[in-house]
Amino acid sequence: MTHTREQEAISAYFKLLEKKGAKSGMLYKRSLFLDQFIPLLENQALERTSYSKAIEKIIKTIPADIWHDSLNTAREFYPFWMQDIKAIAAFSRQGGFDIQPLKWQPVPTTLKALTDRLGTAKFDVTETRHLTAYAQALKDKGANPQLLDNRLNLAKILLLQLKGAPTDDARVYRVAVDMTLPLFKIDENKQLFLLVIREFYQYWIDNPDKNLGSDQGIEVTFID
Repeated sequence: MTHTREQEAISAYFKLLEKKGAKSGMLYKRSLFLDQFIPLLENQALERTSYSKAIEKIIKTIPADIWHDSLNTAREFYPFWMQDIKAIAAFSRQGGFDIQPLKWQPVPTTLKALTDRLGTAKFDVTETRHLTAYAQALKDKGANPQLLDNRLNLAKILLLQLKGAPTDDARVYRVAVDMTLPLFKIDENKQLFLLVIREFYQYWIDNPDKNLGSDQGIEVTFID
C-alpha cells in the first residue's frame, strides 16, 4: 500500500475498527478491498466527486457477492480519507461502523428479472402501507402519473430485494441497496434509483419525512 495520506487514513480507520472489536478476518477483507481502491484515490482532490468516481470504477471490477462488503468499506473509509474528524466521531456515535455485519444478502438476480416480477409481485400489509405513504407524499408534491409510477416501481424493486431480510433496520436496507445499485447500467436510471431509495427510507422505517426530498434520508452510498 501507499505511504501517503491514504496510508494515514487507513491506519486511523483500522485503529478505530480494532478499538470497536473488529476481528482479524474482517480487517483482512477490508484491506483486500482497500488494496484495490486506494490506487484510484491517489493524487485525487479530497472531494466527494473524486471518491464517487473511484467507487464507480472499482464496483465494475468486483464480483456481485461482495458488492455490499466493498461499498460498506468505502462508506466507512470516506470520512478518514476526507480527514473529517467530526464526521468520523458522528459516524461512530451513530453506529455507522459495521463490526458485526449481517450474513444475509438478497438472492443474486438481474434488473430485468426484478422488473419482470413487478407485474405479479405481492406486497404484505406493511409494505403496502409504506408504498401508499410514499405515493401520497409524491402526489402532495405534484408528481405526475408517469413520475409516480416510475418511482414506485423502483421502491418496489428494493422491497423485492428486502424480502426475507432477518431484520428491518438500516443495515438490511443498505445491504439491499448495495446489492441492487450496480445492476443499473444506465446512469440516468441509477441516479433515479438513488433518489428514490433516499426518499423511501423514511417511509420504510415508518418515520416519514414531512419535507420529501429535503435530503434527510439515509446516507447509503457514495456513488452519485
